[in-house]
Amino acid sequence: MTSDAPNLSGMTQAYETQAERTDLPLVVMPSVLDSMAEPIRSQFPRLRDVARVRMYEEFTSDEDTIAERLHDADVLPVGGYHISDDLLRRITGHGPKDATEGHVKCIVFCGTGVASYVDLDLAREFGVRVCNAEHYGDHAVAEHAFALMFELIRRVGELDKDVKAGNWAWKGGDGLQLAGRRLGIIGLGGIGSTVASIGKAFGMEVSAWSSHVPDELFERCGATPVASMDELIESSDVVSVHLPLIDGATRGIITAANLEHLRPGTLFINTARSEVIESGALLARLQRGDIPAGLDVFDHEPLKSDDAICQIPGIVLTPHVGWRTDGAFKELTRQMVECVHAFLTGGEFNVVVHE
Repeated sequence: MTSDAPNLSGMTQAYETQAERTDLPLVVMPSVLDSMAEPIRSQFPRLRDVARVRMYEEFTSDEDTIAERLHDADVLPVGGYHISDDLLRRITGHGPKDATEGHVKCIVFCGTGVASYVDLDLAREFGVRVCNAEHYGDHAVAEHAFALMFELIRRVGELDKDVKAGNWAWKGGDGLQLAGRRLGIIGLGGIGSTVASIGKAFGMEVSAWSSHVPDELFERCGATPVASMDELIESSDVVSVHLPLIDGATRGIITAANLEHLRPGTLFINTARSEVIESGALLARLQRGDIPAGLDVFDHEPLKSDDAICQIPGIVLTPHVGWRTDGAFKELTRQMVECVHAFLTGGEFNVVVHE
């Protein structure tokens, strides 16, 4: 059934299933987040007699290590790191002949916004299927958006430090309340509509701008449709971004001109993708110092401490963790394994790029 075996480099342990079934295709997960290891391991019985699985139980983004571990893999489930064009060439057998050669034919991404992590056109050129997961983190990301809002308006983390340091002071403890304020949502998909429902439960006035969304969805989540993004932004006390990243459709759709409609004091939340905002536009707007913001996504990840956005007072930053909850991990790993199973048995599941 399962066994522990050393990896090809020596020290790191790899969790393997059906290692003796060399007649089966090989699925290799060369890098895994600690919190995802157990949920995805629990899904492996779905692949019994369909594929061997080898999962290296550590996280790494080192491309040489990843390429080496994938040298004999047919399928790559990937999460938490980007696949550069060079790495994509190497693991699919299109790289330099002196580099590690591979033959990966399917990449399964542990998330929705796969276009941020791998060049889809290049994958298509190489004949590689790319799959993702859908709606696995609607509640997780929506809840994180509100966590950012609450940190901005109630400063719980800062007050916690004060109390533990013996500073029991009323000064600085005054906050804002969400009830009665206007929440403007950009993008009313699974996450955006969940945010709308939570906002309504908090007593907020909820409106949304979203293209290609049926009217009944607005009604179902209690959001009032707004015709233009500018109108939505200008009329909101809180603006929360929940657009998917789609090349040719949503990349850079929120422009510097749109952000000019933010009124001073408006809370700006982004737990979607940084790339849906025109490059550099949000940084320039926040540097004026009059917009409290809560951000979970950035132009460059991981974010470095000397990044200009880290120097702006009055904003809250988290390291792209909005999707990371126990419930999201369970559903995400289920979908990942279902994608693998479908590819290896002639079916389709959550296919973004066809081979």
